[in-house]
Amino acid sequence: MGVIKLNNIKVFSYHGCLDEESKIGSDYRVDLKVHGDLSHSAKTDKLSDTIDYVHLNKIVKEEMAIRSKLLETVAERILKRIMDELIMVQKAKVDVSKINPPIGGNVAMVTVSRTKSR
Repeated sequence: MGVIKLNNIKVFSYHGCLDEESKIGSDYRVDLKVHGDLSHSAKTDKLSDTIDYVHLNKIVKEEMAIRSKLLETVAERILKRIMDELIMVQKAKVDVSKINPPIGGNVAMVTVSRTKSR
């Protein structure tokens, strides 16, 4: 088993329950960790034999572009697409963080973590 991590994917999006969040948007950070058998690709040195992190990044960016009220919903969509589109992935964990959330305090970020396995 091997692990591929995409750390600190930065996106600007419009998630949240407040009306102003849908208009002004926010900065987000997404961290992704996927597990799969990387032993074959380590020998063949072929992109077609591994979990393509470019594809993972594309999924994150596309799903983050779809407005949702809850970060949980966005995280679930990301995980579903990863499991549907990348058959080599056995387990995936995603952290979706809203930077400087509008919660009336000095909070750097709020994060929702979700995990899905085959």
